[in-house]
Amino acid sequence: MIKKLANGIAKTKFASRAINDGADLGAFKEKPTAQNLLGILLMCCSYIIGWPAVGLIGAFSIYWHESMLIIAGSPLLLVIAHLVFLAGMYLAGGKYVMVFFRWARVTLEKLM
Repeated sequence: MIKKLANGIAKTKFASRAINDGADLGAFKEKPTAQNLLGILLMCCSYIIGWPAVGLIGAFSIYWHESMLIIAGSPLLLVIAHLVFLAGMYLAGGKYVMVFFRWARVTLEKLM
């Protein structure tokens, strides 16, 4: 079943081009720009804004006996965390993501 799935993925245009080109991780040897680093920092911050902040607002909700704080605050914090993560992805650039996905051809070739 895994071989069948791997063969199906290998037939896609993206995967077949990555296999034929022999994609590697060479782009990671270049020094990242300030914009790339800011994007990575924002992605890391989004994880701090996410569940730890929801836990903290939940603790405050219990301490202050204000259930609306957790009801309204949690979804708002999670939306903010997602927006910060997306901004970080945009700033970090899709170049590195695409290089990594193209390099996944090594795993695909082993599964085939």
